[in-house]
Amino acid sequence: MQPALASPSTSLFQPFSLFSACPPDSQLRVSVIIPARNEAGYLEVALDALRNQRQTNGRPMPMREYEVLVLLNNCTDHSVTIVQRYQQRYPAFALRMASIQLPPEKANVGTARRLLMDEACKRLLAVSNSDAIIASTDGDTQVDTYWIAQIRAEMAKGCEVVGGRILTRPDTNPVRLNHLRDVTYRMLIAQLEAYLDPSPTDPWPRHFQHFGASIALTCAAYQRVGGLPRVACLEDEALYKALVRTDTRIRKSPQVRVTTSTRMQGRVEVGFSEQLRYWEAMNQARKSQLVEASGAIIRRIQNRHRLRVIWQNRAIDQPADELTEIAANLLIDANWLQNQFAQSCYFGQLWERVEEQLATGSWAALWPLVPITTAINELRLFLRGIG
Repeated sequence: MQPALASPSTSLFQPFSLFSACPPDSQLRVSVIIPARNEAGYLEVALDALRNQRQTNGRPMPMREYEVLVLLNNCTDHSVTIVQRYQQRYPAFALRMASIQLPPEKANVGTARRLLMDEACKRLLAVSNSDAIIASTDGDTQVDTYWIAQIRAEMAKGCEVVGGRILTRPDTNPVRLNHLRDVTYRMLIAQLEAYLDPSPTDPWPRHFQHFGASIALTCAAYQRVGGLPRVACLEDEALYKALVRTDTRIRKSPQVRVTTSTRMQGRVEVGFSEQLRYWEAMNQARKSQLVEASGAIIRRIQNRHRLRVIWQNRAIDQPADELTEIAANLLIDANWLQNQFAQSCYFGQLWERVEEQLATGSWAALWPLVPITTAINELRLFLRGIG
């Protein structure tokens, strides 16, 4: 097994326990985490969905096999009271709550989710093995009845990370059309990737999401990347990049589903609500929704697949000519690519460096952004041709 790219400078787990009064059950296999700030309007629905989890055969999920850890940070509403009353109403439900005040510089979702995921990992390892599952969701999110069961089913097939499909509740939000176009565009890219650069652990049908509202991973995968990166926001994206960077086996399963809110005023400065506000401002300015061109996407994925095949066979052969051809296709320096190929520990690490080059070099000038409707039509046409 190859080493992780970097080790945390300190212990993965905080030196204290948020839930020391409630030790983990000996049968615990899944620890669900919910970071929340001022989610009084959503929490009870979120907890109801988790309490009523079912196995794939329709029977109730054994309550000793999973727990729910809620961290309420810097709340000024009635969230604490809501969770406390819920605990009293359903004592058999393994719902654990901690309420803390973080200093201003740390009062963000990144800190809260990291504290929770560290705690979940520590609790699981105390009673189980490294294949036990940390499952993340949010306080404004309602998981599907079979959410945990489907996560476990996907893990049983050999993956280490499961990204769930995140749906939004139908509403009259003025930017809903922008959101639906964005989802369509990204789903088409996911389908294209499944055909042009197939993954044995993530076959079609699949989706494109890997966010905090529904992402689950084994303790082993979490430890391998050194835990959740220390960022104030977009911590889920940073975690995903770390997992991809180390060639972690990832599944984006359409069977794992949650439904979340589409509020314009979110709890973080950068996130889904910020994207909605950006689209609203763009629409008011009568600007087009611009995305990467279909031709760029197709060429990039095709060459990623070629590079991946060379990587997988690198112990047998390292064809310099083919690396040179890939470099020419991607408009990057061939010597640079050969050096990065030799220095990288993981394919994910290599491709991340290639994408950094694409974002800053001649590639970006060759492929200007296009209206999203144009890209969607062209991707559909291409997929019909290869389907």
